[in-house]
Amino acid sequence: MSFFHRTCAIARASWVWLRYPFWLGLGFVVGFMVPYTMVLNARVQARFNDLVFSVPTRVFARPLPLRAGEPMTPAALKLELTFAGYTHDSHGRVPGTWTNSGSTFVISSRGYAGPYGGELPRRIAVTLGGNDIASVQTLQGQSIALTHLDPARIATLYGAKQEERRMVTLAQLPPLLVKGLQAVEDRDFNSNIGIDFSAIARAAWADLRAGHIVQGGSTLTQQLVRNLFLDRNQTLVRKFNEALLAILIKTHYSKQRILDAYVNEVFLGQQGQQAVHGFGAAAEFYFGRRVQELGPADIALLVGLVRGPSYYDPRQHPARALARRNHVLAEFLKTGLLSAAAAQKAEAAPLGVAANARLPHDRFPAFMDLVRAQVMHDFSEQQLRSDGLSIFTTLDPAAQLYAEQAITTTLAHMGKRGDRLQAAGVVTDPHTGQVLAMVGSRDPRTPGFNRALDAYRSVGSTIKPLVYLVALAQPQRWSLASLISDAPVHLRQPDGRVWSPQNDDHQSHGNVFMVDALVNSWNLATVHLALAVGLPHIQQFLESFGLKHVNPNPSLVLGAIDLSPAQLAYLYQFIASGGHALPLIAVRGVTNSHGKTLRRYAVRQGPAQYALPIKLITYAMQQVVLRGTASDIATGGLGWLHAAGKTGTSDKQRDSWFAGFTGNRLGVFWMGRDDDKPTRLWGRTGALVAWRYLFARMPTQPLSPPSDLGAGIEYAWIDPQTGELTKPECNGARHMPFIAGTAPKQMHGCFWQQFRDLFGGGKSSSTPSSSKP
Repeated sequence: MSFFHRTCAIARASWVWLRYPFWLGLGFVVGFMVPYTMVLNARVQARFNDLVFSVPTRVFARPLPLRAGEPMTPAALKLELTFAGYTHDSHGRVPGTWTNSGSTFVISSRGYAGPYGGELPRRIAVTLGGNDIASVQTLQGQSIALTHLDPARIATLYGAKQEERRMVTLAQLPPLLVKGLQAVEDRDFNSNIGIDFSAIARAAWADLRAGHIVQGGSTLTQQLVRNLFLDRNQTLVRKFNEALLAILIKTHYSKQRILDAYVNEVFLGQQGQQAVHGFGAAAEFYFGRRVQELGPADIALLVGLVRGPSYYDPRQHPARALARRNHVLAEFLKTGLLSAAAAQKAEAAPLGVAANARLPHDRFPAFMDLVRAQVMHDFSEQQLRSDGLSIFTTLDPAAQLYAEQAITTTLAHMGKRGDRLQAAGVVTDPHTGQVLAMVGSRDPRTPGFNRALDAYRSVGSTIKPLVYLVALAQPQRWSLASLISDAPVHLRQPDGRVWSPQNDDHQSHGNVFMVDALVNSWNLATVHLALAVGLPHIQQFLESFGLKHVNPNPSLVLGAIDLSPAQLAYLYQFIASGGHALPLIAVRGVTNSHGKTLRRYAVRQGPAQYALPIKLITYAMQQVVLRGTASDIATGGLGWLHAAGKTGTSDKQRDSWFAGFTGNRLGVFWMGRDDDKPTRLWGRTGALVAWRYLFARMPTQPLSPPSDLGAGIEYAWIDPQTGELTKPECNGARHMPFIAGTAPKQMHGCFWQQFRDLFGGGKSSSTPSSSKP
């Protein structure tokens, strides 16, 4: 039998055994693999063609303005820089770093873009003097009129998955990162079919020689497949799907498209519940800088983390991270991406991980409550949690942190008495309505019931300046020199009971100047004034601010009205701004993921109302600080602020309040108990202490002194007994401000008083200087 015939016979015999497996295999391929591959192919294309990563909304503080004359202290500037993720070093040359020598700070800003423009990165010298900025210059000595530091990131709004990304394109990444990633993780990326058999063989050989896993065989495409489509189970089915999906992706999409997806999807770290995805977010998380600003050593560390973010975590395992980084640098050198000198320099560098680089998530829960309430009018919950928006707020980090410290420190110093107390605070710029800080509880970092917005408590005497303002708005009838009665009050109520309020000192003081009634917070005089002005007028005035169902009961003017700290801040802004009813705003603007402005929020001031009466009430509130119930401010070293304010204590000392303002800052604090039991605190022993702590540290401008109220106000000497004009040399004469043209016209001289003094008749116990401004 010929060879040919023998071969055919063998083939026929083999076919008898192989024909069933062959047809079964062919049927499997045609009946299952082809449809299965088509289904996977359709899913891959659908996912990639519409690939939109869930990018959370980032929330930022306000940019820090730097210009000559801006209030600033060294401690506050350091606090701002640290909170914004700036790193202190010896040079301040790299963006995001700073150094200082004495009062001069050299800062390398990062630059930023926002809804109202932005700044390019620049290196500046900021010199402080006293309590403000003396100069801002380039390092070449050129003056800078105004510049800003990039706003600190304060919160992140996540969806169901707390995945943190900072979307970048390949063009935005350093070339060394893109090429180095391929050199270390997938050297044949440009030529393989999605899987690399040679890489698998190399990895197996390396692992065998080392005795443990030292090198992976997965391509970048396979790693992307795992992140996008598959779980982490080590099964044959998953590995088969991984390989098939990788081949399909590499078949349909360009290497640039695949790399674009990979650099934004790769998992590189974890902060609590926040998963860090992509090199853009990782650069901020580990170094506090943009990925474009990273050097070779930093890039090598990030590329090294791809192999195992937890195992090589530079914060938890610095020795492992350093060894891995240096291994990656060696690969860069081997593949010609770095010169020997550059690789040696990078290898000698420390890890360089910034200790304060973090990804904030609701860092200030009380303030974020107000932010959410405002943006929810214009954006859906889905947009806020997945569209990669950027919300630029009004928050002042230094003011916020100092306000938190003010509450926690004040309560701590009260000992056991402070253990059951709660507190809240609001700080605003009264001229813009911008909320700079908000604290909702004694534990500022803990989310929950926000007492700054939602706790409605009796405000006590903090309502009185608004009552007196209604009177002063009738300047032909009322002035700060008007004499009002502080005699006892007995008013019968609708239920038949008699209401008899008392002064805190349980005394009545006869006829007193209106200004003294407010300075000393005398209840009886306030009730007499309110009855003369008309309770309906006071009710109408308060309701013009949006307050609902104000009860025109006489007790209203002593604080029988429940307001939140935010509402009281809104009312006091009207006074502090000179007569502008500005709403509280917490958001400046919103941009989309591409930096396009979607919405700006701003308040335009209309013409001021009651401008001149407000100057008088501001003067009276400055007297409260100088010689009245808030005199602890002036005697405690803050007299230079010329602050204006008012204490408040509710019935049975259940609530302690203080609201006060300077030239550009308003602060409102409340302290009390959630069960509404007595606190044993007055306004001056609780809330005022927290206000004083804050304003001793927060940069702010002083008010104009009470002796200089500006245009439209004139001063006159007044006789305290008659309220008429007198001469400054007369005993007890008071130098009082009036709206121009409304001072008393009749002169009350003091001839007989001077005659008695001249001939030894004695002098009055009061002196003109006792109440000079």
